[in-house]
Amino acid sequence: MRTDLTSLTTVRNLGILAHVDAGKTTVTERILYATGTTHRRGEVHDGTTVTDFDPQERDRGITIFAAAVSCAWDGHRLNLIDTPGHVDFADEVERSLRVLDGAVAVFDAVAGVEPQSESVWRQADRHGVPRIAFVNKLDRAGADLDAAVASIRDRLHPAPLAVQLPIGSEDGFRGVVDLIRMRALTWAEAGEAMVAGPVPDELREEARRRRRMLEEAVAERHTGALEEFCTQSTVSSTTLVAALRDLTRNGDGVVVLCGSAYRNRGIEPLLDAVVAYLPSPVDVPPVRGIPEGNGIPEGNDEVREERTADPDAPFAALAFKVNATPTGRLTYLRVYSGTIEKGDIVRDANARRTERIGRILRVQADRHAQLERAVAGDIVAVVGLKSARAGTTLCDPAAPIVLEPPGVADPVVSVAVEARRTADSDRLATALARLAEEDPSLVVRTDPETGQTVLSGMGELHLEVAVEKIRRAQGLDVGVGRPRVAYRETVVRGVRGHVHRHVKQDGGAGQFAHVVLDVEPLHPEPGGTGFAFRSTVVGGRVPQEYVRAVEAGCRDALAEGPLAGHPVTGLRVTLTDGSTHVKDSSEMAFRTAGRAALLGALRDSAMTVLEPVAEVTVTVPEDAVGGVLGDLAARRGRVTGSAVRAGAAVVTATVPLSELFGYATRLRGRSQGRGTFTARPTGYAVAPGSIR
Repeated sequence: MRTDLTSLTTVRNLGILAHVDAGKTTVTERILYATGTTHRRGEVHDGTTVTDFDPQERDRGITIFAAAVSCAWDGHRLNLIDTPGHVDFADEVERSLRVLDGAVAVFDAVAGVEPQSESVWRQADRHGVPRIAFVNKLDRAGADLDAAVASIRDRLHPAPLAVQLPIGSEDGFRGVVDLIRMRALTWAEAGEAMVAGPVPDELREEARRRRRMLEEAVAERHTGALEEFCTQSTVSSTTLVAALRDLTRNGDGVVVLCGSAYRNRGIEPLLDAVVAYLPSPVDVPPVRGIPEGNGIPEGNDEVREERTADPDAPFAALAFKVNATPTGRLTYLRVYSGTIEKGDIVRDANARRTERIGRILRVQADRHAQLERAVAGDIVAVVGLKSARAGTTLCDPAAPIVLEPPGVADPVVSVAVEARRTADSDRLATALARLAEEDPSLVVRTDPETGQTVLSGMGELHLEVAVEKIRRAQGLDVGVGRPRVAYRETVVRGVRGHVHRHVKQDGGAGQFAHVVLDVEPLHPEPGGTGFAFRSTVVGGRVPQEYVRAVEAGCRDALAEGPLAGHPVTGLRVTLTDGSTHVKDSSEMAFRTAGRAALLGALRDSAMTVLEPVAEVTVTVPEDAVGGVLGDLAARRGRVTGSAVRAGAAVVTATVPLSELFGYATRLRGRSQGRGTFTARPTGYAVAPGSIR
């Protein structure tokens, strides 16, 4: 039997999300310290953190790989994942969010909502992950809780419900007023215990005003709180906590707390909020999957199965991370239902083979503690799996099921890599294959024209980290070519009534397929991506199974466009007519005809090349704005906004991704090392002079 500490209702699986440098890792370190998991506060700038344990993370001072840790607070087990904040590692965040029940979003009290804050918030929206917000760095010059809350409301559009009021500001920040229980929580020095006391006289009236605002905001959104507010003209603390829990879990509001993680102020109330407001595994909907081997017809959910968070149910788990270590291959799992023990046989539903669980480990970043078993709600690592990848479903062999894997974004930047010594070529190929196995957002392929090995990823830093990992782990001398971006081709003006007949007669059964296609842009303006196919054929002139074959052939044709061989996107294809032969028509014939017909239609259409673009946010001293704007213009950037925050200018622009290589060095030079920037891929735009 499980103990009370680890029963399902006392488990919280949560992630720490934020923009780079908002303080995610410091918050995680202070949580570990406050819970007694560590006895020394780790610092990012000293390279002594638990979760940023990789040498590259410590050298660069940023989180690169999602790290899992486990700790206990107030009788609850917290399984915590510290996620990266840099946009190049957004896929690492995606894989983590897929298996989490809740999250803490960390915001900088000076900058408020930053570009990557918005990106990870939207990722959490897609996965339906409830969140609470922690406004960090209130000890910084220019820190403003109200401005940060306003930016959450304006840019993220939830209802921010601030439950704390800062005591002191900037260097004088020393605690918070708990608006729910109307008490002051203060910390004398970093590392000192929290002290609860009465609200200071000078803040009493402001605290009452804000408590009233909180009650009104909650009553607007929660029926139970509204009834009490209408009958008693106030809302009790008990009702307020219950209402905030409901609003957090259904996404109608987000609880906002504040503090300074670096000075260790505000962490204990944050932990209390995690326990009070974020859901346990039994509070979230059952995970859904399909029986192994079944496809899901579009719009049909009837074939899906549910697995509840029950230790006695059939075992089902999702692998969300794979890590090759010197001591073996670790596969990180979220167990959704059932129980596994060391030595159990489980089924890899994706590879359709069985595997044996060698060991089960409780993860503490790069340290591990052995467990005898894992049950529903656990996040653990296992040793012994050979075929599992990120996104693999592991299940009971007697009740196979396939869970929906995390999405994988298309890579946008590529570099050519080669071993400088011919003798190391095989070792490099093995190392690259292992990299792609650990990180599905890295793609390795061989260029058919040049024969070069091409590594593709989510950004310049992503590829730089991957190559450096090979150099350090394998001791290989690797040469890297200039980065290249992933261009696309699209239709500007299509064609109608393009006819293609596929006829082949060379003895035996022949092949016959006749199709008529219309091709048109999918979006009013070039730059949108996607592909849509539909059929308007009437009278059964083309049977439905052949229509599906035509669609498959059209998708085959999208691999290489007529302009420069880039993949084609942003078009709609309509099958308007066709005919069949009694004996010679087949699905293969119509697939071949669909491919050839679309290739011919694209050659007759007006086409253009699309290049990936990114939203760039540059923060520089005001005296350097002129040089930055000139440099952005030279890089074909289009400025979309500017603002002044805490004495620094913040410029937002849309810039082609190909023009951003080496920008960090140029920006440092133009701002005397005081400028920073972030880039977030936002889609595609027409490349100049590319319309044909």
